[in-house]
Amino acid sequence: MKNYFEEIKTKISKEIKLENIEIIDNSHKHKGHRFFSKERFHLHLKIKSIYLSSISRLNAQKLIMKILKDDLQNKIHALEISIEQ
Repeated sequence: MKNYFEEIKTKISKEIKLENIEIIDNSHKHKGHRFFSKERFHLHLKIKSIYLSSISRLNAQKLIMKILKDDLQNKIHALEISIEQ
């Protein structure tokens, strides 16, 4: 799992100038839900980025979603994104 989180950090860092990124696994929040799967994650990305803070919140989230497009189809069930400067 930690290797997968490092993979996410690398994917995002290659495309966006970041000061810091923290990945929190909130998958436990989905236990008991109808479509819960141990193979899919509920992640919260806490990103510190001057660049992302300089563009609209919507465009920043679209950019991250585009980078993680394949992961969202296969490995990520839910994604929370927090961006700070």
